[in-house]
Amino acid sequence: MSPPGPAGREGPARQARQPSQHGPASMTALFRSVSHRPPAPWGLILLGALASFLGFANPLLRVPPAILAWPLVLALLARRAPSGRAALYHGWLCGALAASASLYWIALPVHDYGYLPWVLAVPCPLLMGAVLGGYPALFCWALRTVGGRFGPLALGLFAGLAWTGLETARGWLFSGFPWLQLAGAFAPWPAAIQGLALMGAYAFSGLVAACGVWLAGPGWRPRLAACAVVGLAAAYGPWALERPLPEEGRFAAAMIQGNVDQARKWDEESLGRTLGEYETLTRSVLGTRPEVVLWPETALTFFPEEPSPQSDRVLRFARETGVPLVTGAPGFDRARGKLRIYNRAFLITDKGLESHYDKEHLVPFGEYAPFGEDIPLLSSLLQGVGGFTPGRTTAPLRSGRLAMGMLICYESIFPELAQERVANGANVLVNISNDAWFGRSAAPRQHLELATLRAVEQGRYLLRATNTGYTALLDPRGRVSGETALFQEAAAAVSGVGLITATTLYHRLYGLIEGAALAAALVMLVWAMVTRPRDGQTSTWHCCNTPN
Repeated sequence: MSPPGPAGREGPARQARQPSQHGPASMTALFRSVSHRPPAPWGLILLGALASFLGFANPLLRVPPAILAWPLVLALLARRAPSGRAALYHGWLCGALAASASLYWIALPVHDYGYLPWVLAVPCPLLMGAVLGGYPALFCWALRTVGGRFGPLALGLFAGLAWTGLETARGWLFSGFPWLQLAGAFAPWPAAIQGLALMGAYAFSGLVAACGVWLAGPGWRPRLAACAVVGLAAAYGPWALERPLPEEGRFAAAMIQGNVDQARKWDEESLGRTLGEYETLTRSVLGTRPEVVLWPETALTFFPEEPSPQSDRVLRFARETGVPLVTGAPGFDRARGKLRIYNRAFLITDKGLESHYDKEHLVPFGEYAPFGEDIPLLSSLLQGVGGFTPGRTTAPLRSGRLAMGMLICYESIFPELAQERVANGANVLVNISNDAWFGRSAAPRQHLELATLRAVEQGRYLLRATNTGYTALLDPRGRVSGETALFQEAAAAVSGVGLITATTLYHRLYGLIEGAALAAALVMLVWAMVTRPRDGQTSTWHCCNTPN
């Protein structure tokens, strides 16, 4: 007999919520039958981290479709979590381990160039993973929160919208670090990423997440939905690859990979030798009649605008060859009496220094110290951090018919920066970088693949020149040509680079897609939080019924 009072009044309601033996409610009975077993999420957590590691570029084994298992595992963790807090924690563990594994290479530059001992360098990827794990944690918690309010198909839709919003937020919050985009896992397969020109990388990642959650759902309908999405992508990709590009002309270009060792790069006594190497490599490809030659980020380690023997030598070389040169170098100005240093890309022609672009999105704790001016103690602790100033002008570097939208180093991982370049009139994208910091790790490959996403999103050829690799030409369909090997001197001469002014659907809808996805996900989440299942309504999602 039920005791008197409120507890006793729950009796009829509980009976009304008992599942029948027919339909979706039988799944609830199955879940409840195992609800008394102690939770054991570590197997799933490790499986999810492994799936993420295998999906992205890594030094062991690359399996791009494995990335589908990551959101699938997060969905299972959410389903099996006894509370919202547990879902948050389990999602954070899975996300933190996944990010730490794929970003293991962070320890290399911190040790080799930050001069931290290994005992302090090794935890750095773990710290980064701990921060990035917050996004899968929120995803897992959100799934657990709405799981009892929506059917399997609607839940997958919510998952896609939420993931799109979370990847967008990760690219913006705390300066942004959208490195591990789910869409990037499929970059080696051009046919698989043609949808980026329609929806962008963040929404594409959301579609991947939706498929993963549908595959984790009960019944055949969500699995059919996942198969339908994969089937549509498989049909659309090859068709899009065969479509002619809207080119308005073609040109030849050359990208020089100097392979200059970081240990001697900034040594003044080695400047002459370094310049000689770049000049020799450049002369070797002049026979291909390039319209522009690209040298990597900080290929020059002096100020070209300041008179010096080295500056004179570079200007003389540009006059002798008659080919426009885009090169990375430090730059400066003294506006309003204050010296400012920039990570700059110069356009040098036979007329001299014609124009430049200053890196807009600097690397925190690498190129500048966040809050360093406001917190003197922090500034003193980060004395080795470069004191660069972010640039303000994003207009293309123009040479003849070329309007080159510049992306320096990891600016190529941010969709909004490539969007801005094309909106300002760029008919070709250029990415110069120095990935020597990362050694022979997976980072250079991951970086190249993120740049590939930008080319497809914007429908532009992307010329990429790096110090140690990977230097390559990326076409608007995500195909890679002229790729160089890591840590080798190389001069990549490419022809048939198209000039394009037409814009993709994603470019025209930029901001609307991500904003609408985030807004819709928030509306669904709030609705689920303020409503409760009606009497007699059961959940096909939770296997545990512990209160949040």
